[in-house]
Amino acid sequence: MIAEELLKKVKRIEIISRKTSKEILAGEYHSAFKGRGMEFAEVREYDTGDDIRFIDWNVSSRMGRMYVKQFVEERELTVILAIDLSASLGFFSGVKSKKEIAAEISAIVAFTAMLNNDKVGLLLFTDQVERFIPPKKGKSHLLRIIREILQFEPQGKKTSIHNGLVYLNKVIKKRAIVFLISDFIDSEFDMPLKISSRKHDLIAVNISDSRELDVPDSGMFLLQDSETGEDFFVDFSAAETRKGFAEILKQKRRTLDDIFKRYGVDVVAIDHESEYDRPLFDFFLKRKKKYAR
Repeated sequence: MIAEELLKKVKRIEIISRKTSKEILAGEYHSAFKGRGMEFAEVREYDTGDDIRFIDWNVSSRMGRMYVKQFVEERELTVILAIDLSASLGFFSGVKSKKEIAAEISAIVAFTAMLNNDKVGLLLFTDQVERFIPPKKGKSHLLRIIREILQFEPQGKKTSIHNGLVYLNKVIKKRAIVFLISDFIDSEFDMPLKISSRKHDLIAVNISDSRELDVPDSGMFLLQDSETGEDFFVDFSAAETRKGFAEILKQKRRTLDDIFKRYGVDVVAIDHESEYDRPLFDFFLKRKKKYAR
């Protein structure tokens, strides 16, 4: 991607993301994720009705009057964007590829986090860890993250969510909010997903393209596995072939849904044909209501 074209894309994504973050998501985001706990702020004189458990006996004995401790939420959070850049993310049947959609979703989340003064980090992976940018604050850092997602040329083509999560669990020691962004065309990542979901607040952002999921009514098709480069013919004229293909796709979706449900991983489903600010808003609103109970 040439520099001028990249700058235009980054600028467009920045404008869209900043607008969406400010007007739609910022308030819901703040309420959707808990801080790391409560930290001591100050002491004040005891007032009727205050919880006696918070009385500061040391200060009270020195001052000769009752004082209580006050606490505030330790709000600063760390957000990690863990993005699958395998070859299947390059697929598109419309205007944008799944990779471009991943970049725009990441930018919206990153700008929303910035408005809440949170740190953002980036992990790019295929079947190997391609790049890791430690969490930081600031606009220039976020623009760097967007540029990296758009222009980075990975060495690997295949997918290993397993390897990506294992690396993440090693380098991020404290609890973080992790957005795992992928099309999840992969398997055998149960164990690191289980560990990540316990250690972090893990959210799966599943990007799909309906053309990959639709079974043709008839005809002979030359298909290619984008991650292996293997070509193969499939004749969809036979009803048994169509039925078998559809069943394989359904089973894969059921298996993935079961894994997320088993480990309590929240899912944001993104379709390439739809606007994705709505699913993000609905997710943040759902989490906000959950913590309000």
